[in-house]
Amino acid sequence: MTLLIACQQSSRDGFADGLRELGPTLDVRIWPDAGDLAGIRYALVWKPPQGVLASLPNLKVVFSIGAGVDHVLGQSGLPDVPLVRFVDPNLTMRMGEYVCMNVLMHHRRVRDYAELQSQATWKEVWPQPGANELRVGVMGLGVLGCDAVAKLAMLGYRMAGWSRSQKKIEGVECFAGEDGLKPFLARTDILVCLLPHTPDTDGLLNTELFSGLARDGPLPGPVLINAGRGKLQVEADILKSLETGDLWAASLDVFEEEPLPSASPLWAHPRVIITPHNASISDDMAVCRYVVEQIARYEKGEPLENVVDLKQGY
Repeated sequence: MTLLIACQQSSRDGFADGLRELGPTLDVRIWPDAGDLAGIRYALVWKPPQGVLASLPNLKVVFSIGAGVDHVLGQSGLPDVPLVRFVDPNLTMRMGEYVCMNVLMHHRRVRDYAELQSQATWKEVWPQPGANELRVGVMGLGVLGCDAVAKLAMLGYRMAGWSRSQKKIEGVECFAGEDGLKPFLARTDILVCLLPHTPDTDGLLNTELFSGLARDGPLPGPVLINAGRGKLQVEADILKSLETGDLWAASLDVFEEEPLPSASPLWAHPRVIITPHNASISDDMAVCRYVVEQIARYEKGEPLENVVDLKQGY
């Protein structure tokens, strides 16, 4: 069994070592030193060079190193084989941590108090509403979204979720589809976006959407937290909405262009928190273990787990 790794230079050797340790029967190759392309049955990828997957005539399964798969779906000549995304408890836990951290930072106005600290000023100037007074809405109710909803609900926030198709979560108001988007936004003070990037979600986070968020909450205005995909957001619209008050603050882990260019005004905006797409980083050995387990399932004729619906994009 031959597996090809096609990913960023910095991590590919670690994946190769892990796969060889956990799957000693695997013949692991690293692009571009792929050898005989006809012998490659599996590929482990993250933002692979264009045309790599199309060049593998006997490819059986593609594994994405992360939960997101838009970097694969954008490949020209993508073979008609199963695409498996990475799902792992550790990955889910890390995303939940990131979401809770950022909701709490905006709720408790941590950046405002950091500014007072920089001035050596001891002053209680802002009200401290309870979590039960804040309405948080999560867009995307997959594995990551449902976990974030559960963690925030435990903290006492008033939770709602929105997804493309109707979901049921005990104790959570669930909205779905185009008809459910406006009422979902209208009851949301802090918007958390964990959606995948698809043609339907491209540029979804824009001025029109922000203008629909609630204006009657305990914070000075609505907050955006995007840890989904960078192409979901229109960054010029985020900046414009921060100026108009349609947004009060934002936490952004993903961007239209990555790394975020140094000239971007987002870097210096006083109400924007920026992290370098590290909200939930895949653990190398966890990825290797997952791939080896899935290959074993496939070789035994058992169904693969977490296969992407190529038409829906997730």
